[in-house]
Amino acid sequence: MSLSDKPHGNHHATGFQLVCFSAVLFSTAGVFTKGVAADAWSIIFWRGVVAALFALFLLVLRGKLASEIRQFRGPAVLATILMASGTAAFVPAFKLTTMANVALIYASAPFFAALLGWLLLRERPSLSILLGSLAALTGVIIIFGGTSTQGDLWGNLLAGWMTVVMAGITLVYRRWPETPTTLPGAASAILLCPIAAGLGAPAAITMAEFIILIGFGISFAIAFILLSAGAKHLPPAETALLSALETPLAPIWGIVFFSEMPTRQTMIGGALIMVAVFGAYGRQWHMRRKQPQPT
Repeated sequence: MSLSDKPHGNHHATGFQLVCFSAVLFSTAGVFTKGVAADAWSIIFWRGVVAALFALFLLVLRGKLASEIRQFRGPAVLATILMASGTAAFVPAFKLTTMANVALIYASAPFFAALLGWLLLRERPSLSILLGSLAALTGVIIIFGGTSTQGDLWGNLLAGWMTVVMAGITLVYRRWPETPTTLPGAASAILLCPIAAGLGAPAAITMAEFIILIGFGISFAIAFILLSAGAKHLPPAETALLSALETPLAPIWGIVFFSEMPTRQTMIGGALIMVAVFGAYGRQWHMRRKQPQPT
């Protein structure tokens, strides 16, 4: 390997590590949510306060607050609304159904993004993505078929909505790549705070729960930053594959911390979704690896 190849290899290794660590942090969302007795809206309130303050602090620290404010236009407003909607579904979903169901349904987000991109941006997906989308959708339907209670049903529906919303956010940034990322995240948290304060009881949480929710907000802000930084050094297909590591981890945390055993339908549907993810994006990654690297 020549000396000129070495920095590229180092950048790739750094990106690999950052995205993997972000996936581990993202996989703990259900642990934080289920680990406190507080209602979903109280969790949304305190997680939002901490995440917004942390994100704004980072923007000020990096000297990027002014530039993100200048770039905060229509697409950023749309991203903010979508992020708020996704968060409002994300936390209650974990309260109502298992961590495995939420994580596995959410794993189908790349395929929903591809389908929405086809419908709205006229970006025709490859055959492997189309087949993967069909398989992932089938897996989601199987998971829904295993619903045993009304709570499970609502939790699965909220997880499904969160997945579609996150796919929509992906499209916003693909259509308008100059849209800022950090400020809309902070703004979405601030937008939800008065709603969460009215619907929940954030003042009633215990000090122990407050400390846990501080950890929740900070860990998710760090995970988002690590993912954004790592993705700059990796091909999109490899980023998607590594991000999918959170999907098998979340059910493991559910079993370890809360004795949540996935149902047979969840395991079958989840296996189908994971095969779709690794089949579609693994093929893209393999094809890219076979291409000659620039010298």
